[in-house]
Amino acid sequence: MKVGIISFAHMHAYSYAEEVTRLSHTELVGVYDEDEERGRKAAATFGTAFFDSYYDLLQDVDAVIVTSENAKHEEHVVAAAQAKKHILCEKPLSTSIQSAEKMIAACEENQVFLQIAFPVRFNTSVQRAKQLVDEGKIGRILAMRGTNRGTNPGGWFVDRNLSGGGAVIDHTVHVVDIMRWFTGSEISEVYAEVDQLFSDVEIDDAGVLTFEFKNGVFATLDCSWSRNIAFPTWGDVTLEVIGTNGTLSVDAFGQNVHVYADDHGYKRNFWGDSADGELVNDFVTNVIENKQPTVTGFDGLKAVEVAIAAYESSDKHEPVLIKSNN
Repeated sequence: MKVGIISFAHMHAYSYAEEVTRLSHTELVGVYDEDEERGRKAAATFGTAFFDSYYDLLQDVDAVIVTSENAKHEEHVVAAAQAKKHILCEKPLSTSIQSAEKMIAACEENQVFLQIAFPVRFNTSVQRAKQLVDEGKIGRILAMRGTNRGTNPGGWFVDRNLSGGGAVIDHTVHVVDIMRWFTGSEISEVYAEVDQLFSDVEIDDAGVLTFEFKNGVFATLDCSWSRNIAFPTWGDVTLEVIGTNGTLSVDAFGQNVHVYADDHGYKRNFWGDSADGELVNDFVTNVIENKQPTVTGFDGLKAVEVAIAAYESSDKHEPVLIKSNN
């Protein structure tokens, strides 16, 4: 299966590319990036070709991984769909509901797969928790509490024209997707407090969301860029699920060793699963075996809806209803 990557703007592109080159049944045909220096460097790193036009890249592949800036997803996904190529798109799917719907429609019209890059679904502890929930081990879910915290990544992530927002759109979508997956229900109402507390750049870096699902489940989420520069920032996705018969706690990135040393202080050495690797492998397998995407464009849309509702709620200082709960 021939795969191309459109843009290395997002840091996840590197782990996705590494997985494509590792799999025995995939070939990384090439890289397109409007930043030629970045694109050529990435192509050299992975021993593949650089394309200065994504239209040219699309002629030579079976599928593409889109890891461009959030606001450019629509352009790249629609072009890939019209070229009849299957697509793995980085999260968030888009910066607006209308754009996300256009992307989904283009893929449906051209009968190509659109899978969304939510690698947390492929984490072993998250999958085990989902299994326990499905088996009824904790009874009926009553409430959930989640976190996804990190450090402000800077660059285009703090340019609203390219990112669509800061920490709230960046970190809400992962955990919302897991909560939807666990409950099998859609979020109907969102209340959010959003602010800038930690960064010098004018962007939201602190968010606390409260939401209610259609089935009555109540949840909260801390989706902030609240970690200081010296804190081990990577891998903070936690979830506590309260049920009628028990509770369960998930630390999706708890597979690490705490290392203390005189020369560098405290660090965490991660030894566990490659969720990005499992995500790419799942996407490739779905395409080859003609299976429906594990995480669909609709899943991506529903997560974007919550983030957008959170911004609206913060601006209005009141809860916001999500109307499109198809």
